[in-house]
Amino acid sequence: MNGLFTSVTLCIPGTSNCQTVNDILVDTGSSGLRILASALTLGLPGQTDGAGNSIGECAQFVKSFTWGPVQTANVRMAGESASNVPVQLIGSSSFPGPPLDCPNGLPPADTVSALGANGILGIGLFVQDCGPGCAGSGPSNPGFYYSCPSSGCVVTTESLQAQVQNPIASFPADNNGALIQLPAVGAQGASTATGSLIFGIGTQSDNGLGGAQVYTTDGLGNFTTTFQGTPYPASFIDSGSNGLFFLSSTVTGIAQCTGGNADFYCPPNTVNLTAQNVGQNGTSGTVAFSIANAQKLFATGNAAYSQLGGPNPGTFDWGAPFFFGRNVFVAIDGAQTPAGAGPYWAY
Repeated sequence: MNGLFTSVTLCIPGTSNCQTVNDILVDTGSSGLRILASALTLGLPGQTDGAGNSIGECAQFVKSFTWGPVQTANVRMAGESASNVPVQLIGSSSFPGPPLDCPNGLPPADTVSALGANGILGIGLFVQDCGPGCAGSGPSNPGFYYSCPSSGCVVTTESLQAQVQNPIASFPADNNGALIQLPAVGAQGASTATGSLIFGIGTQSDNGLGGAQVYTTDGLGNFTTTFQGTPYPASFIDSGSNGLFFLSSTVTGIAQCTGGNADFYCPPNTVNLTAQNVGQNGTSGTVAFSIANAQKLFATGNAAYSQLGGPNPGTFDWGAPFFFGRNVFVAIDGAQTPAGAGPYWAY
């Protein structure tokens, strides 16, 4: 439920050999294109280090990780094209398995059933999926990238240019961010909801900011959400999360579901709430939202829900329900827009 999906065309660089992969999850909470090996028939060139060893990546998400080789592709979407983009191939049977220090207790998302998609299109606030930390050696390197000689994969440094990239940043134009438009859905949800992913901010007639308020973020992509008088400075907007995940039942007073739906809230009646988002630039605005009983929502058989939420102690993750009925802009770090340089959210 609440998965935002699109199609992406990948091509072998320097050739006309291309493949379009459908059902790719649109994720503003990460950066970089990741494709399941089971969904890709193209033989993309693999990335290697100076010694000729293949480069692999362990990308960790909230509840899972993806492992696989870094490869290079030309990426096409909606008439835009990015050349020689580093991407991750997930679950490749011809690549060494994940090293012991990669999962850190998380399960792999290396199949359609585990990932819930054929891949992830990470179009978040940053160009690279790791950044300067992975470009340096020593304890500050978070260990995303691995060199894989025959003796086994070991953590390595990866230059900014070689890291898995947000493809939008590599477009010749319309490369400063994106706009996601989704229609509003009713209290019981909808079987489907169709919207648009529009590239660029203020670069075309259909991607102007208009009256959207700009909320700049810190270096991690976070702003502050204040709820019932308490600020939560590690809050963010993430289209890849299928609910509004915030705080805990002990803080919100909202009953948590039981059994297989324990990740969600299940109040006996719909709860209407408000919170205030505050950007690093001082912009503030009130968000009204509602949380319904997840088990009752799921019983409708719908797939798009605006009132689905769950616990996430200590912070607000404004997931997919936040996007319904809003124009949400994602400005890439360092990219110039009519409202100044990213990173920022605007809606």
